[in-house]
Amino acid sequence: MRFDWRAISGPALTAITALAAFLIDRLIVAVPNPAPLFVCIVALASSISGITSGLISAAIAVAASALFFLDHRALPGYDAADVARMLMLAATTAGTALITGMLRQKWIDAFAADQQHHATSARLAAALDQVDIGIVLLDADTRAEFINRAFRDYFALSDAQAESKPPFVALMYHGRDTGAYELPEDELSAFVAKRIEMMRSGDSTPINLNLADGQVLRFSCTALPDGGRMLSYTPVTDLVRHTDDPAKADEYRAQRAGRERHPARLLRAAE
Repeated sequence: MRFDWRAISGPALTAITALAAFLIDRLIVAVPNPAPLFVCIVALASSISGITSGLISAAIAVAASALFFLDHRALPGYDAADVARMLMLAATTAGTALITGMLRQKWIDAFAADQQHHATSARLAAALDQVDIGIVLLDADTRAEFINRAFRDYFALSDAQAESKPPFVALMYHGRDTGAYELPEDELSAFVAKRIEMMRSGDSTPINLNLADGQVLRFSCTALPDGGRMLSYTPVTDLVRHTDDPAKADEYRAQRAGRERHPARLLRAAE
């Protein structure tokens, strides 16, 4: 059986405090009523181990105070003022135990819910890393809160860059600078500007992105209720490349290969 020190710490501390007050009052110097200290101990007991421990500590505190009041009277028994003080202490300590215990339970429930939320988020992120669809989640300020593995692979984005929560603009310029897009140099700036505008406006019209390595991704933007965006990059190479004119297949392949070997493009990719 496991020993639960938390459950007995509050009552034990209350009893030790009461005993110490009696001994100091009898043997050393007169001690004022320790009732305020008992209230603090009851609150500590409830915060550590819950309502039950707090109520036990409160009962010990009331009993100790009753003995303390009796020991300080010239005549045996209690007068109305003593009874009123003890009733006030009983109500205060019991209320403290209940309120603190309920706040503790509320905090524990909130912590458990937060842990469950994080566990669910971690499972979802792990699942999204297994699909071949690139996924980017942007917050309301268009910073990337999540970038899955497929997107990182498509656009040669390092883990350090992805985990730094880059803005969408930075992701677009990264793709441009590394030569990810199958576009002439003079069209890249306009292409990037258009994509940024579509994202900010929440335009959900899907568009195809031709990559320099021959892959085709279908880009789609979904506006989220909190003002963020979910961006998806679905691979549709097999569905799109078959529309290329077969008579020009060699020419297309040569163009793509030429772009991959372009010195400037290789330099940007190396950087």
